Amino acid sequence: MEEHHKKEIMEILSGLQCSKDFVCYTSGQVRLCKADDIGLESYLVCLEEHPKDCKFHVVLFGDKHFCKCPLRVYIAKNIKK
Repeated sequence: MEEHHKKEIMEILSGLQCSKDFVCYTSGQVRLCKADDIGLESYLVCLEEHPKDCKFHVVLFGDKHFCKCPLRVYIAKNIKK
C-alpha cells in the first residue's frame, strides 16, 4: 500500500470506532464487506445480507441500503478497484 494511503487511513482511524475492529483494513483488504461504489461521494451501496447489523448502515433511497463508513468508502474509492 502506498504511503499516502496509509497516512489517510491513519487519519480516518483516529476519529472512528468500529465494532468489527477495522477488519477491512487490518486484514489487508481481504475481509471487506460487500459493497459497490456507484459514484456517490460519501456512500457505497451495501450488498451484505444483513446490512442493519452494521452501525454505518443507512437507508437513503427506498429500499437501498448504503454504507457510510469513512474507512470502507476510502478503501473502495482509492485502493480496492
